[in-house]
Amino acid sequence: MLPATPLNPDDYVTKGSEKLSFGEIDRALHVVIDIQRLFTASTDWQVGTIPAILSPVKKLIEHHPEATCFARFITPHRPEDAQGVWQGYYRHWSTVTGDHLAVGMIDVLPELVHAAPSAPVIDKTGYSVFSSPAFLPLLEKRGISTLILSGVETDVCVLSTVMQAVDLGLRVIVARDAVTGGSPEGHNAALEILRLRFDRQVEIADTSQIIENWATS
Repeated sequence: MLPATPLNPDDYVTKGSEKLSFGEIDRALHVVIDIQRLFTASTDWQVGTIPAILSPVKKLIEHHPEATCFARFITPHRPEDAQGVWQGYYRHWSTVTGDHLAVGMIDVLPELVHAAPSAPVIDKTGYSVFSSPAFLPLLEKRGISTLILSGVETDVCVLSTVMQAVDLGLRVIVARDAVTGGSPEGHNAALEILRLRFDRQVEIADTSQIIENWATS
């Protein structure tokens, strides 16, 4: 059984002056997942650790604003508007449905949007960014072969996006210091699974190393 907390979290990440496992970054899109008021304000879905990742997320955005995309998690107005088992899910989390949320709660944090005002916003109703019908056509139109992922939550929407990207043969880089979640155990377990079982397809690196290997010209 995997430990809930890794013995050494630094084992996850390529750091220092090391090159990334799969070389320089090319044809990449930085996907900022679900850094919305819904998860930063005092809601039942608040992720209290988001402030700790905002600086590295913003550094990645500012490094390549034209290669940035924001993803937003969209909840239904009522549980009955959701499909299948999502209805029971939203009956449990009814306070985050559209009928109960204040205006603007699904918005991406303004300080991130200001760093890349022209970045596309992808709305999704599932965990994975690929659950949006607009996402794959965006990748195809831009010729994207690499996804750089930041945001929340590591063990839910980030992990779900990683798995689908791997299935499609995309290179995936998880920005370790730019992802977080409401459960430290879940966050650590997700990174541990990726490190142990997907090291031939998924890279985990700090934002400084990603920037070092991602040319702007």
